[in-house]
Amino acid sequence: MQSCPDIVVRALGRSDYETTWRAMQAFTDARTPQTQDEIWLTEHPPVYTLGLAGRSEHLLRSNGIPVVKVDRGGQVTYHGPGQLVLYLMLDLRRLRLGVRDMVRRIEAGVITSLAADAIDAYGKPSAPGIYVRRDGREAKIASLGLRVRNGCTYHGVAVNIDMDLSPFADIDPCGYPGLRVTQLADFGVRRSVADAGAALAPILAQRLAESRAP
Repeated sequence: MQSCPDIVVRALGRSDYETTWRAMQAFTDARTPQTQDEIWLTEHPPVYTLGLAGRSEHLLRSNGIPVVKVDRGGQVTYHGPGQLVLYLMLDLRRLRLGVRDMVRRIEAGVITSLAADAIDAYGKPSAPGIYVRRDGREAKIASLGLRVRNGCTYHGVAVNIDMDLSPFADIDPCGYPGLRVTQLADFGVRRSVADAGAALAPILAQRLAESRAP
């Protein structure tokens, strides 16, 4: 565990998806106005997650990877080893943030982190997440989905570090047919999930803390 400005960062290592999801719900339900915000860093065994608006037609074919229907926004995505997942348990009222502003700050933090590795990334207001150009074509390098309950968030952002991307071919990633996905390793950046999380968490925490400045 480490601390960033007003936010506790917990490195969970590899964790079961559903167990971690239920823990996020329990943390959010139990928190009070005095509860410190937290960022959880983890990676999961292979799993597809289908958001509240998710439609089964975006699951193109069965390949044996389990599918979990969850309570975040968005459509379908894939989590697996080699992908950094940051779960964001944040009190929006205390941070003085609306959901859209928070999403933009999360995207900006990931973009700043990628820039340190000479990867030029950008967000798209019409399609939350972080994108890059690779071989002259757009590809998604990080996906984002949140749930807000009682003014507090959980779920978060997943950044592809060094993973097997082939399971994305069996879905329409984030509900977009033909959407390409990529990862840091495709740009020659070799980094463990743990190291990537240790670098990104303080950047995100700083971006979020800026909203509280007078």
